[in-house]
Amino acid sequence: MITCDHVTIQFGAKRAVDDLTFSIKENGVIGLLGPNGAGKTTTMRLLIGHLSPTSGTVSIFYKNPKTDRIETLSQIGYLAENNPLYPEMRVLEYLQFVSCMKNADLPPDLFSQVNIESVLNTRIEELSRGIKQRVGLAAALIGNPKLLILDEPTSGLDPIEQEKIQQLILNRAHNTTILLSTHILSEVEHISTRLLMIDHGKLVYDGKTPKEKGAVEALFKKHIAI
Repeated sequence: MITCDHVTIQFGAKRAVDDLTFSIKENGVIGLLGPNGAGKTTTMRLLIGHLSPTSGTVSIFYKNPKTDRIETLSQIGYLAENNPLYPEMRVLEYLQFVSCMKNADLPPDLFSQVNIESVLNTRIEELSRGIKQRVGLAAALIGNPKLLILDEPTSGLDPIEQEKIQQLILNRAHNTTILLSTHILSEVEHISTRLLMIDHGKLVYDGKTPKEKGAVEALFKKHIAI
């Protein structure tokens, strides 16, 4: 389904991604871990066709996400780290706009899935950060994507909102491939089945998520140069 084959991305003298190779075929949650500047967001932008590799190849559903971008994006939901919403729009208005841009109907159960029924007529600028994240997740789910890419979806949220977003992700993972970038190691320990760790643009670990408490943190410290 998703393949990166010896991918390198060079920005001038900086190598943001360095000979990255991995493939993802299964549904479920795959955690993408690494320190700041490791290349996680660059990798996600590569998968949605926002960036082209300097060398190597990328395939999403057997298509090139850059040259076949319309076809691949129709099957991808993406929640960026900064969750670029339109603050002056009301929630329902914004989601209708996104559905129009995606040429897809709003799923009838979308609002209940992400628990935003009570704020549909509220301006986005008036929402808490946690509810804004739910609105961004709702937008990513429009079109029933096969691949969901989430960049720091629970960053800055209180523990209750973190738990709500995590449950939303788990509910979706049964029939969707979810690539989740996060700095919250306990989060991936709880909800992911597989880990990809990147350091200085290189893949340093690819394997099952250990489920013992604190095991992901130990694994992270073992493979990531501090």
